[in-house]
Amino acid sequence: MSATSAIHTLPDTPRKVTSPRMVPPSLAVSSRPKDRVGSSSGKGLSSARKMADVVSLDGEMRTLARSIAQAAVEVLAGTRPAQQLSRSLDPRCLTALQHRAALTRAHAVRVQAGRSRLHRNPVVRSVRVCAVKEGVYEASLVVSEELRSRAVAMRLEGSNGVWKVTALEIG
Repeated sequence: MSATSAIHTLPDTPRKVTSPRMVPPSLAVSSRPKDRVGSSSGKGLSSARKMADVVSLDGEMRTLARSIAQAAVEVLAGTRPAQQLSRSLDPRCLTALQHRAALTRAHAVRVQAGRSRLHRNPVVRSVRVCAVKEGVYEASLVVSEELRSRAVAMRLEGSNGVWKVTALEIG
């Protein structure tokens, strides 16, 4: 039995979450005609293989953006500590999220005398990602909550094999 199948069969063990891999410069999509799908340059990987790797990375980025957006909205709700996102957010974004979560909780206490139902049961409805340039993605998401839907936008930048959110906007 492999390690991955053991993770899926044991419900009590936490699942290991890994960051998407970075696409090496040799696999990046190029706008030059010779690198388009269907042509063969005779060197390295085929263009179809390069395109498949980029499409695979897009899927991984969608998954990463989805989990970060879900966690960020849960931080605003007070159901998740912001420190859990410290590996995914740069320090400036983490501080801003912590500040907004504190303001949201303080407002909910003042307005509803502790009976806050804001940000309950958030569900990510849609995810769109766009490669801006090599090692940089932007994502836009729609997160539905009990009372409303909200937009989330983020910029993910990769360096040294690690993806970090450098900009996060939650509507």
